[in-house]
Amino acid sequence: MTASLNHPILETRNLCKDFKGFAAVSGVNLKVTRGTIHALIGPNGAGKTTCFNLLTQFLSPSSGQIFFNGQDITGEKPAHVARRGIVRSFQISAVFPHLSVLENVRIALQRPLGTSYHFWRSQNSLQGLNQQALELLDRVGLAAYAKQLAVELPYGRKRALEIATTLALNPKLMLLDEPTQGMGHEDVDQVMTLIKTVATERTVLMVEHNMKVVAGISDRITVLARGSVLAEGTYDEVSSHPEVITAYMGQEVAV
Repeated sequence: MTASLNHPILETRNLCKDFKGFAAVSGVNLKVTRGTIHALIGPNGAGKTTCFNLLTQFLSPSSGQIFFNGQDITGEKPAHVARRGIVRSFQISAVFPHLSVLENVRIALQRPLGTSYHFWRSQNSLQGLNQQALELLDRVGLAAYAKQLAVELPYGRKRALEIATTLALNPKLMLLDEPTQGMGHEDVDQVMTLIKTVATERTVLMVEHNMKVVAGISDRITVLARGSVLAEGTYDEVSSHPEVITAYMGQEVAV
């Protein structure tokens, strides 16, 4: 059954995670609308990364439910969640540094075929994936770097390569964890443009500290503080919320 466009692609209901009596996530109700860029923000220690770990089942909730495309996926294994189309990129660029840019994307394309790590396969048997890999690289502005080793790429382009490998898995929902962390202004602008481009065909949920990025590309923002939802809305709505201003006091945020 095809999910309705009017229904959220992702929803959590009273999601909680406790660590030995400490509530890292407490009663989080989150709705991510299909085809949008949704930002999850908050001060350090607010529970953002724990939420991501719960959504991808790297952590099991203490209580609450997670729904994807209207189906309860609470308790599913991470591999099952990924096969449903929820794919996460991490804060630290996760690429094979001593393989070429093209080879990195080609490995990601092989994963659905179950041959990702069959390095002994002949080059000829992999040529059919090259064109598809080049098309993905072109979408993220890396076609000219296809033969270059990933380790030689500047930081911003490594993140673009990571997004390309994520796209190769054909995600329905991309979870981006600090996509612009550690970048200079020029790289930040490039990655913002890239996220907007890939979001035209899929849904993006991102954890991000850079408020320029959050304000510039987010359709909706959920603010966490001490593991709970503090506010939700557009950037203008949450940035003028008194409790959000208080929570971010002393933090780098344009409110």
